[in-house]
Amino acid sequence: MTDLIRSAGLSYYPDVARSVGLDPKQMMRRARLPLACLDKPDTPIAVAGLRRLLELSAKESGAEDFGLRLAERGGLTNFGAVGLIVREQATVGEAIEAFSRFIHIHHDGMRLDVVRGRQTVTVTLHLRGRHPSAPRQSIDMALGSIHRIIQSLFGIDWRPQEVHLHYPPPRDRKRYRDFFGCRVTFNAENDSILLSAHDMERRIPSAHPLIATYLRKRIEAIETRPASWEGKVDEVVRTLLASGDCTVERVAEHLACTRRTIHRRLAASGTSFSAILDAQRADLVTQLIDDPDRPLADIAAQLGFSAQSAMARWFRGRFGCTITDWRKGMRPSAPPAEARSASAA
Repeated sequence: MTDLIRSAGLSYYPDVARSVGLDPKQMMRRARLPLACLDKPDTPIAVAGLRRLLELSAKESGAEDFGLRLAERGGLTNFGAVGLIVREQATVGEAIEAFSRFIHIHHDGMRLDVVRGRQTVTVTLHLRGRHPSAPRQSIDMALGSIHRIIQSLFGIDWRPQEVHLHYPPPRDRKRYRDFFGCRVTFNAENDSILLSAHDMERRIPSAHPLIATYLRKRIEAIETRPASWEGKVDEVVRTLLASGDCTVERVAEHLACTRRTIHRRLAASGTSFSAILDAQRADLVTQLIDDPDRPLADIAAQLGFSAQSAMARWFRGRFGCTITDWRKGMRPSAPPAEARSASAA
């Protein structure tokens, strides 16, 4: 199954890539990642593509700490709604627990285990993947980002007790000690950050309980990310349609696979790319045409129709009335037979 991550994780990639002598667009193409995702932080992309990009960038530049460099630039804003709810918790402990609970909304292949001891709390990172363990740069970026988030709740002077990394030591261990500000153990059993149990009780001055409650309810309403191929394709189609650039080839880029894989997987699920695209078009078009100032030709182009007339024919078959009638409120009480048969299919 293809794990997805919000492309906000790449917000600082162009700057970091250029700082080590790389052409960010060229590297994105080599990693088979869509360039457009750099400008749209909420776009879902394949975790496999991100991992490939990080490993290629580290290899080509010779920057062994490439993942740490990305983590150094990031912060809570990179995690969208998850970052917001973390920031509004009353204590650091509650913030870490919230981050652990909701991180899958940002990255559905990432999990955090928080184990509280009497004196020490261990935050262990797990990244799902086909290999026994995730590539090194992905570990550095993820664990480095967690460190930066906790540090942002305390202040720049905070340091963890220890950091454990499962892979062998790099050439420059000092770089890791300087980044985390503590002893770093390599060849460890897992990838984790150890902090004082006392740190978990630290109050967050900027926290707002009412905002935290509101955000939690909003996030709980969307926290179940799709686990099936049908659901993941549907999520990407919905995002790309809103930006006006949705084709099966473009969706394949975001899922790090081929169009044939998409067609095969969807057929096995009893649906098709056309059916998903049609359903998402139907959902979006009714929102777009409610704006009388929006030209129909522009709407047709955004939804991927070859011409306004093609959209008009599709709309009538789907909704049983013309767009003009719909805008006037003259809408059929039941969907036409063509739309019912498409839904059944």
